[in-house]
Amino acid sequence: MICGSIGYGGIEKIKKLCAVLKERGFDTIDHILGKNMDYSSINDFRDKPKLSKDIVEHDLKHVSMADVLVVIANSPSYGAGMEMVIAKNSCKQIILLASESLPTPWPVYFSDFIVNDEQELFQLLSKMERRDLL
Repeated sequence: MICGSIGYGGIEKIKKLCAVLKERGFDTIDHILGKNMDYSSINDFRDKPKLSKDIVEHDLKHVSMADVLVVIANSPSYGAGMEMVIAKNSCKQIILLASESLPTPWPVYFSDFIVNDEQELFQLLSKMERRDLL
């Protein structure tokens, strides 16, 4: 499962990475496109408790189904941070894709692996697959 900021253009990065991973033969959990969970146009959830509940429960269900979380660290995300903590507490593998400097220790602390670009990510996932860690 690929996590990251949905807003600020982040959803496009998630969609693109998901497509590339599928092209390379990796199994991916599509938690955004398949269920029309693109809520990037919403700027304020304060008056949307039902939608908030639906989104969070949807994402938590998919975190529980995943073996590995790939977290794109392109901008801050409450959701991705919480998904990391929940995944870590469920003994899931967490890969942090941090192609830019990271001004906070939190995502590093909750990650099992840190990669700097997609090539490193593909190599790591291939290695994990060969060792039957996926």
